[in-house]
Amino acid sequence: MLTAASAVMGLVLPTGIAFAQAAPARLPRAKEENAGHYRFRVGDISATVLSDGLIGGPARVYASDAPEADLQDVLRRAFLPTDRLTLNLNTLLIETSGRRVLLEAGAGQTMGPQGGRIFENLAAIGLQAEDIDVVVVSHTHPDHVGNLRTADGGKAFPRATVFAPRADWDFFVRNDPDLSYMPVPEDFRRNFAAAIRRSVEPVTHGIELYEAGVQIVPGLTTLPAFGHTPGMANFLVQSGNDQLLLTADLAYHPIVNVDRPWVPGPDRDKDAALASRRRIFDMAAADRLLVLGFHYPFPGLGRMLKTDAGYAWVPVSWQF
Repeated sequence: MLTAASAVMGLVLPTGIAFAQAAPARLPRAKEENAGHYRFRVGDISATVLSDGLIGGPARVYASDAPEADLQDVLRRAFLPTDRLTLNLNTLLIETSGRRVLLEAGAGQTMGPQGGRIFENLAAIGLQAEDIDVVVVSHTHPDHVGNLRTADGGKAFPRATVFAPRADWDFFVRNDPDLSYMPVPEDFRRNFAAAIRRSVEPVTHGIELYEAGVQIVPGLTTLPAFGHTPGMANFLVQSGNDQLLLTADLAYHPIVNVDRPWVPGPDRDKDAALASRRRIFDMAAADRLLVLGFHYPFPGLGRMLKTDAGYAWVPVSWQF
């Protein structure tokens, strides 16, 4: 399967730091080299985190109000580079009511060459893009819709019904969006908008637009999480007493947006995004929900703790 390609590889900041970064140093190979999928269950629902790879950029973009000295110190203490922040692309495949449902399409290569891995990770679990029945995106940023288009302009998931938030579709696709709120250069904004329109072209006819709060399929409900974009949704997967909450881009990395309360620069309405973040993180902590962060270190699963200072992220232990 060819991934979304090519047209918007120019998403690079003037410092020369791209939103996709150089490949990390190689680590000793594990017995099973492929660590791009992670299986677990939510009650009777089979769930698999499928990595679409990595993107990244200057940490300042994702922690826009952090004092510089504090930001550098936090990154050093977490043994992270101080000049960039790596973000994962954690899509989720669930199998419920006889359908295979993909939550988030992933970036493809719309934001750099390290994206677009979802198809090989589908193959690693014995599936192809043709096996996906439904694709639901939380919002229409390129790293969530990039894989909807193949390199030759076709529909990457040929049998799937694609669902997207109506307010995002109206803002990003039906109109020329004002992206002046994004803390990036103007040429990046133009390429970003073009990446969205190009990625969704193959699904424009037949797209299903939803209002957050509706159930898409049995066991999958959308939750309003507005602010990052006009229509961003979160997802709640439920089977029996088991629940999984997908928080999309409420936070980019737990080091800067959960353990610290710093504001993501790409949030369009920062006050609304903050209110959504607090409301949903409070719910996750109070109900002790299993949480999947789209950009968190793979496989992105953990839980939220409420603390005196705000919240803390507790990754789950890897289960073999």
